[in-house]
Amino acid sequence: MDTEVGPLRSVLLHRPGDELKRLTPRNNDQLLFDSIPWVDRAQQEHDAFAAVLKERGVEVLLLADLLRETLADPRAHVAGVHTAVDSKRLGSDLADSLRSHLSGVGAAALTELLISGMTFEELPAAEGASLVRKMNHPHDFAVDPLPNLLFTRDSSVWIGDRVAISSLAMPARHRETALLDIIYAYHPRFHSSMRAYGAHSAPVEGGDVLLLAPGVLAVGIGERTTAAGAESLARSAFADGIAHTLLAVPIVQTRATMHLDTVCTMIGPDAVVMYPLARDSLAAYTLRPGDDGALRVDGPAPFLTAAAEAMGIDRLHVIDTGLDPVTAEREQWDDGNNTLALAPGVVVGYERNVETNARLEEAGIEVLRIAGSELGSGRGGPRCMSCPVAREPIPKNESKAHLRNANK
Repeated sequence: MDTEVGPLRSVLLHRPGDELKRLTPRNNDQLLFDSIPWVDRAQQEHDAFAAVLKERGVEVLLLADLLRETLADPRAHVAGVHTAVDSKRLGSDLADSLRSHLSGVGAAALTELLISGMTFEELPAAEGASLVRKMNHPHDFAVDPLPNLLFTRDSSVWIGDRVAISSLAMPARHRETALLDIIYAYHPRFHSSMRAYGAHSAPVEGGDVLLLAPGVLAVGIGERTTAAGAESLARSAFADGIAHTLLAVPIVQTRATMHLDTVCTMIGPDAVVMYPLARDSLAAYTLRPGDDGALRVDGPAPFLTAAAEAMGIDRLHVIDTGLDPVTAEREQWDDGNNTLALAPGVVVGYERNVETNARLEEAGIEVLRIAGSELGSGRGGPRCMSCPVAREPIPKNESKAHLRNANK
């Protein structure tokens, strides 16, 4: 898979579950949610999202199903238990007790615990005194829940024929990559999959990685992905022969622009939807392999210029989010730029971004609207909630976008 817009054939989603019920006003900031979602409605919205994809011929893989199937392998079960138990946090005696208990539970129960977490009052009955147990509130987490697992784009990303396990920056998300690592290592579907980059490298999150064109990556550097992470990914991708150019794109380090795909996503082979305030301010450093094996770093240059040059096109067409600054800012916050392309010129977007969707359709883009009033409470749109596993190459007759009203 080497583009963002080739016909989507298989995608990894996570249907939100009881992990969202762990969110409270006391912990939602720490767990990276802006509000407490209505879980039943979030599930309905996610089911509708999955249905839209299936209706367009996309195979939908659900992360919890894959994890449960994977944990049936004894090796994966041991690894899953290991990811749940933090001895430094629980102390050796309590950790040993929990590890022993989890070793005896089935794959379905372990899957639920790994995703939804466990409070101290839910721990197995104590066999001895534990200062850790006594000093923690019964509703404190002995195993943290993973409500952000909903955003499957971040924890892994496919580049070419390889999967890169991300290195997530925020403590609330550290265990997510361990679960993806187990799935890709032990699930029969992925047993022959090759790896690119490693979860133990410097921070890189999938929401910051755009596949601009075959061999060309753009990586946002900001709140979640570091310059060291982008450099590590470049070295890995160049060594594996799955990329020849990486654009490192600094972005403003705020909650509203946590990833590159919060301000810019691909809607066609040579077209993007972009937040207007980022259009002229985004710059890029161009990384390529040097003749002596070292990296060659050029720039910075304007992002749109550097991207077009790397992609071998005259220009990258842009559809702006909103006609005025206030509307653009509102719709950027509501993930108007965070679209998922199902094919060249066909995208999924949140229905509430009325202005952005209208501008896309005026430009000849088909917009499949989904509800996201509850799904968006964790700051993520259709692209954030999806990890494409397989895309077909872009048909030759669609190698260029023919957009109406772009760049006007």
